[in-house]
Amino acid sequence: MKKARSYALGLDYGTNSCRSVILDLSDGTEVATHVWSYPSGVDGILLDPKDPNCARQNPKDYHEGLEIIVREAIKKARRSDRCFKPELIIGIGVDTTGSTPIPVDRDGVPLAFQSRFRKNLAAMAWLWKDHTGHEEAAEITEKAREMRPQYLAKYGGTYSSEWFWSKLLHCKRAAPDVFAAAHSFVECCDYIPALLAGDRTPDRIVRGICAAGHKAMYCEEWGGLPDKEFLAALDPALADLRDRLYEKAVPSDHLAGRLCKEWANKLGLREGIAIAAGAFDAHMGAVGAGVREGVLSKILGTSTCDMMVVEGSKKLADIPGVCGIVKGSIIPGYYGIEAGQSAVGDIFLWFVNHLTPSSYGKNAEERFASLGKAAAKLKPGEHGLLALDWNNGNRTILVDARLTGLLLGQTLHTAAHEVYRALIEATAFGALAIIKRIEEYGVQISEIVNCGGLAVKNPLLMQIYADVTNRPMKVARSEQTCAVGAAVFGAVAAGKEAGGFADVAEAQAVVCGVRKKVYEPDPESHKVYSEIYTLYRQLHDAFGTTQAPAKLDHVMKDLIAIRDRQRRTAGT
Repeated sequence: MKKARSYALGLDYGTNSCRSVILDLSDGTEVATHVWSYPSGVDGILLDPKDPNCARQNPKDYHEGLEIIVREAIKKARRSDRCFKPELIIGIGVDTTGSTPIPVDRDGVPLAFQSRFRKNLAAMAWLWKDHTGHEEAAEITEKAREMRPQYLAKYGGTYSSEWFWSKLLHCKRAAPDVFAAAHSFVECCDYIPALLAGDRTPDRIVRGICAAGHKAMYCEEWGGLPDKEFLAALDPALADLRDRLYEKAVPSDHLAGRLCKEWANKLGLREGIAIAAGAFDAHMGAVGAGVREGVLSKILGTSTCDMMVVEGSKKLADIPGVCGIVKGSIIPGYYGIEAGQSAVGDIFLWFVNHLTPSSYGKNAEERFASLGKAAAKLKPGEHGLLALDWNNGNRTILVDARLTGLLLGQTLHTAAHEVYRALIEATAFGALAIIKRIEEYGVQISEIVNCGGLAVKNPLLMQIYADVTNRPMKVARSEQTCAVGAAVFGAVAAGKEAGGFADVAEAQAVVCGVRKKVYEPDPESHKVYSEIYTLYRQLHDAFGTTQAPAKLDHVMKDLIAIRDRQRRTAGT
């Protein structure tokens, strides 16, 4: 029997665009969705031609996009569902990229809105993929090892340039005028709920445990954020700033506030709707994909995030190289484990846009299709190539933004589709390295559920992932799992009495599912990939660690031997 009609709204702020989903809470149907690309910069990203590590976003795009994606989704929902009415939306959930801190004034208004900072990149939102703070990240890591080793234990042993404090410290040094003007810094996933609630005052904003725990070294075991003594050892300005940040962070089943009159009018919604505390896209995407204990939720996009949960009462070992182990960051009451790769879809897009000949197609869409069709005809190892998937650094296991990509084995006969397949395989080898690291520390993975555009649109990639990992690859039913997960938390924050859900598990039982198509591993392909993965790990350790590099003189010749063997058996 269906529940009485009620709906939840999920808002997903990604790297290049934002989107909305309106979810029917009676059966989990996605009634409407709308996507809007950010207009600022290049594909929504503000770049600095003098520094390839710079990646910022214009907060103005967040405001403009908010109105567009909600109003357009409402229009579509009216057409697709005759029972839908905007006043039946009971809750709103928000996910964003992260760590994406925004410098704000005393009222919580982004400094980028001030005329004097309108063109200042440092006053913008510091996007997750901004690596300008790589030196500061290394400094934070060393200082924590010296003074507070417990700070690093829950964060994989290394602090990242993608994270909160490295960005703030770099802002202080590279743009002291912006840092001095900023009363506080607010993560994008905390800013949007506060904007909707009508109160952006920094000391009153509800902060999510997801951003605080995974990126800002927040942990209740040591009293929340890092202590002032430690921060002062990095820079006294950080210690002063601590008082203007926050003391408490909460899971996303908590209320961030209720929809204010101003934004209710702008969006065409009912005033007073519950707004859930915000979180990162991958974490809510895992919820939208149906994550539970034993299930690895793999969000495949421009980068990847690998998410798992472990029941909070269990003893959980620290896992070197992951992006944090934080209680309540994915599902309340469970430890959330985050890992991932800094570039996956971005690698393929780079290759198609910059290095693929026009003979493969007139535009990116045609080239992707041609490359995929030709690459699918190759057997594993037939191209004789091996790549490292570090074109945007390594997020897990090495946590090093200064690492770069590598392609080995190309000859005068190497074709573009062979390189394309090698790049896909490299990301699969990186995914396998993460799986092995997590299981090495006692967290068993019984099932993998993939989500995101790549999982839905790239069957070659899914099959290669299955063959490399020797595990079935399932794909989440929804193409918008991040926004769906956000909507789930909007419904949970609203509560059962309002037409929502009592908890995440109850919501997932209604909303989540997987597609019929499952990519099963091919034993023969896996056998060959096991050989190549051994070579990948030798390159991985030789180029990515400070240990004495392994002898690598055999790698090229081993690749040739595998290539020649596979070509002899091609077509058999």
